[in-house]
Amino acid sequence: MENNDYLVLGGKKFTSRYILGSGKYSVELIDAAVHSAGAQMITVAIRHAGNEQAASILSHIPKEVTIVPNTNGATNVEEAVKIARLAREMGCGRFVKLEIMRDRKYLLPDNYATLKATEQLAKEGFVVLPYMYPDLQVARDLQSAGASAIMPLAAPIGSNKGLVTKEFIQMIIDDIALPVIVDAGIGVPSQAAEVMEMGAAAVMANTGVATAKDIVLMAKAFKLGIEAGRTAYLAGPGRVLMHGAAPSSPKRDDEK
Repeated sequence: MENNDYLVLGGKKFTSRYILGSGKYSVELIDAAVHSAGAQMITVAIRHAGNEQAASILSHIPKEVTIVPNTNGATNVEEAVKIARLAREMGCGRFVKLEIMRDRKYLLPDNYATLKATEQLAKEGFVVLPYMYPDLQVARDLQSAGASAIMPLAAPIGSNKGLVTKEFIQMIIDDIALPVIVDAGIGVPSQAAEVMEMGAAAVMANTGVATAKDIVLMAKAFKLGIEAGRTAYLAGPGRVLMHGAAPSSPKRDDEK
């Protein structure tokens, strides 16, 4: 990738477009994400930060990696805002991945509450990265509310099902001026590459790497997939013929 092709969030420049999501943590996963996938951002569930094992794992994250606290566990606006403020008081900075989920069966985000919390946290100076169900009108409203990026889900969290919501994500990418970071459900590098070819700014994934037989190799594969997809997007994919065919090279004079 070109060195000047940055992902810019909250005034910070990142050369990597792979973000390690929170969920399944281990020292091996952190190492793979940072050293094999090149992750420069890792999300952390603040509600687990006090856990001794979690704290030990978090202390393993290199200082140059940006830790992005998330509000995992929040079921309403008040809880999410409280967690975000707590994270800032703990010295985690201005970044916050906003997650509000009342639904405990499918873990789907509450778009209405997310919009309200985004507006509040943006007013308080947070760099808000809201996780949302892909709805174009809600994405527009989140942009107006002060979000720094939009994070639509590709499929249910932890499912590894891939781009179930592809068409809706494409609408958001085409319409919204903010970076679009596709989150949840991306299970293999080919899916990550497809997301980037669509014009997404970055991919957040955890389970796809964490559940692989070879974590280190899969982390490297995600890095390559994301870079390939981004490069293809910048190159501008060729046209697609819906009918007929066209020769791949010009006909010679002696050909009919």
